[in-house]
Formats: sequence, C-alpha cells, structure tokens
Amino acid sequence: MASGTTAPPPPANLKRIVTASLIGTTIEWYDFFLYGSAAALVFNKLFFPDSDPLVGTLLSFLTYAVGFAARPLGALVFGHFGDRLGRKKLLVLSLLLMGGATFAIGLLPTHASVGTAAPVLLTLLRLVQGFALGGEWGGAVLLVSEHGDARRRGFWASWPQTGAPAGQLLATGVLSLLTAVLSDAAFVSWGWRIPFLLSGVLVIVGLWIRLSVDESPVFRQALAQAEARKATQAAADAEKLPLVSVLRHHWRDVLVAMGARMAENISYYVITAFILVYATTSAGVSKQTALNAVLIASAVHFAVIPAWGALSDRIGRRPVYLVGAVGVGLWMFPFFTLVDTGRFGSLVLAVTVGLVLHGAMYAPQAAFFSEMFATRMRYSGASIGAQFASVAAGAPAPLIATALLADYDSSTPIALYVIAAVLLTVVAVASAKETRLRDLADVGPSAGAEESEEAPAAKVRAV
Repeated sequence: MASGTTAPPPPANLKRIVTASLIGTTIEWYDFFLYGSAAALVFNKLFFPDSDPLVGTLLSFLTYAVGFAARPLGALVFGHFGDRLGRKKLLVLSLLLMGGATFAIGLLPTHASVGTAAPVLLTLLRLVQGFALGGEWGGAVLLVSEHGDARRRGFWASWPQTGAPAGQLLATGVLSLLTAVLSDAAFVSWGWRIPFLLSGVLVIVGLWIRLSVDESPVFRQALAQAEARKATQAAADAEKLPLVSVLRHHWRDVLVAMGARMAENISYYVITAFILVYATTSAGVSKQTALNAVLIASAVHFAVIPAWGALSDRIGRRPVYLVGAVGVGLWMFPFFTLVDTGRFGSLVLAVTVGLVLHGAMYAPQAAFFSEMFATRMRYSGASIGAQFASVAAGAPAPLIATALLADYDSSTPIALYVIAAVLLTVVAVASAKETRLRDLADVGPSAGAEESEEAPAAKVRAV
C-alpha cells in the first residue's frame, strides 16, 4: 500500500482519539493497580488472615500474579478478533470486563465471612482483570498509532501509555486519601471497598468517551483490501489466523518485544508495588508516607512520558529505550539506599528518578511495538509480545522481590534481580532494527522489513 494514500486526520479528531484512549487506559490501569496496592496493604489480612504477615503478603501477591497469567490469553483472544473485527469493538469489551470485575471485588465477602471461598473468588475476579488488560493495551496504542501522522507517532502513541501512571496516580491517590481520613480499623473493615466500587462510575464515563471514536482508517483500508481479494489463493494465505501469521512472519519481533519488556515490567512493579512492602516493613515508613511518595512520583512519571515519546521521534525508539533500561539498572542500588533512610524526601527522590528512567522505556514502547508488525496481524503481534512477557516479568516481580527480602533480609538480591532483567532488555533492544520510519499502512508481512534512516520523505508522509 502506498504510504501517501492515507491522509492524517484533522488535529481535533486525533486529539479526541488520544483522549479516548488515554481515559480508557487510565480506568483499566486504575483497576489493575488498585488491586496491587490493596494486595500490599490489606488483602493479606482480609483474605489470608491465618498466615504469618509476610507469608500473607506473599499469598496476596500470588493472587496479584494470577492476573498477569491471564494476560497472554487476553492478548490471543482480543488480538485475533481485533485483527478481524477492528480495534474499537474490542476496546469497549475490555473496558466492560475490567470494570465489572473490579466493581465485584468491592462487593466480595472476606475470609472472616465465607472462609476459603473468599480468596478463591478474589482469584477468579483477578483472572478476569488480567484477561481484559491483556486485550486492552494493544488496541489502545494501535488506535492512536494508526490514526496519527508518522512524524510524531512516538509522541501521540505515548499518550495512551500515560494511562499507566495516571491509573497508578488515581488508585494511589484514592487509597492515600482513605488511609488519611479513616482509622486503620475502619479502612480494613469497609474503607478498602470504596476505590473498587468507584470503578463502576469510571467505566460509565470511559464507555461514553470510547464509543465516540472512529475505527482506525489504516485497519479499515486493510480490511477492505482483504475483502476485495478474498477469492484469490494469495488472499486465502494472507487471511490465515493472525496468530499463525505472527509466528510465521514476525517471530523475531515477538522475541524482541518480550525481551524489551523484561526490564520495563519488572522495574515498574518493584518501584511501585513492592516498595509499599519494603518501605513499611524494612525501612519503618508508614503506609501513608509510602503511598504519598508513589503518588508524587506517578505525577512526574505521567508528565515525562510524552517528552520521552517526542524524543523517540527525533532520535529513534531504540536509543531512548536503551537510555531507560541502562539508567534503571544503574539506579537500583541508590534506589534502595535512599529508601533505607526512612526519610520522606529520600523516598520521593528514589521512586521519582526510578519512574522517570522507566518512562524512557515505556514511552517509545507503543510506537516501537506497533511499527514491528503488519496491519492485519498488528493487534495480535503487539499484544502477544507485550503480554506474554508480563508472565515472566511483571507477574512474579513483587512475589520474587518479597521472597528475596524474606530469605536474605537485604535489598541487594532484589537490586541484582532487576539488573539481570536490564541485561536481557539491553540485548533484545540492541539486536532490534530501528522502526521509527516504518509505514503503518503496510498490510502484509513485509511491514517487518528493515527501513533505512535515509528512506524517502514519501515513506513517512502519512501512516
């Protein structure tokens, strides 16, 4: 497909699409992160009360990890239908599933009321959350990437990525407010339910906005071409299951995406979820202080992601990503040293710098992964690469970090754990081809072919 056939949408339309994607991802990440914060703060007492406190936290984080286990299944299912039916329909479904599961968690009986049925129900709802989020990410970033102009794709596609810190900011902010105004007894008794029930209101707002956007023009053109050629054998080959096509034509890109996610995913959950355990148990910091530090750092994280995305438009996805990966690795030992002081200012500095460096990986990720795959397999490819990695990265990260702390009573093994992930990411990203000049209007597997930095201007005129 010629790159000049798809004109970029009017700026107002593009901004509306970015806003819809951002609000939708913010709500979904709010739901997902809310569970992580609650797992660190109260779920061990409510659903695993018979365990030693640290063991209870481990069990709580285990149910947290279950959500990640469901994300690859969500990536496969949503990716398949997203490449067949379109991005928008699947994004609406993912928002409904995530919001419904989160609202239901707020209504759950605890272990004191129904015994072992409580953690079982909690785990099932966490599986639904993970399934929904596994399908959300790919569709949200593709909807923006495929609407925007190629020259600023990194910047525009980074905005749905800000949904993660925005969701973290919202979840942590609500929890911080509740812990400030409620006694510990009231918070454990009923206050923890309020943020989960609030999700019901947020989902209604998100659906209203998300239903107002148009389907990706790049996908519509690809679908029209596929329909026109369905009778030919070549088209029949091209219209195989998206998963089959991804594994046949883009298996190297899937491996690169998975490797790129290791440091980004592990470092994020160590910095934002595990830190609530470490700061309160090893550094003697109160829950309120730890939550406030994450709250401030998440606000800075939100602000720097678009800046990193814009930089990736100028110098490339790979250089920015590598800066973030190496920076996070170098920061790990100073990070724990600052937290160990127990001072609020040091804790804020530790988490903020960590999240700023994380943003250098997370910001270009949306455009980077989108540009790796051809249109008719892009939802599947980007989702599979991102979500399969989360099983080995983000899912066990708080669990492994907590276990290392319990075994060694030291932050050194945890820092080394993150650094090992950084090495994997550096190898993966360094071995990848630069993608920032690729044309997202390409339908076939050739979209994964290398483009030179000297490509004609016509190649980047429009997406």
